[in-house]
Amino acid sequence: MTQYWVMKTEPDEFGIDDLRRVEVESWDGVRNYQARNMMRDEMHKGDLAFLYHSACREIGIAGIMTIAREAYADPTALDPASDHFDPKSDPDNPRWLMVDVRYKRRLKRVIGLAELKRHPQLKDMPLLRKGNRLSVSPVTREQWDFILSLECSSASCVRMTPSGVEKNVTARLVILINSIILKREPVTI
Repeated sequence: MTQYWVMKTEPDEFGIDDLRRVEVESWDGVRNYQARNMMRDEMHKGDLAFLYHSACREIGIAGIMTIAREAYADPTALDPASDHFDPKSDPDNPRWLMVDVRYKRRLKRVIGLAELKRHPQLKDMPLLRKGNRLSVSPVTREQWDFILSLECSSASCVRMTPSGVEKNVTARLVILINSIILKREPVTI
């Protein structure tokens, strides 16, 4: 059964465009035991993850990736030249692990942190909890689907056709459903 995740990165070091360019990359440098344990015990090949840009101008969910390889020893923990070096790490009993991720797609727009926080459907999401600093955290299927519905809840989902601009039907339905849930008048796009 597919599980869902959000994985944080700083785009000036490695972002969604970098992943698109290389296609598959090691997700190294995780130095939190709770995040490591989730990667080791719960994350599986084929799981889906949002790539979340942090510590940047446009903080939020920028893309989707799949877990391409399950947890294995992170060699950066043993490399004194690495920013992620851990002198207590033992090659015979690795303390730190990493997974490989594969680019799936860039979202049509970055879904920002402030926007995510506005929705009561996401109130229990670990990423949004005050004080959460985990670089890896779980997402429920319901949260995953809701976040994807936000992707086209703006004019960003308008596309050109031979006959002119076609407004995305999915975007209009999502806006209508969101307006019913939030008891607001629907916005015309």
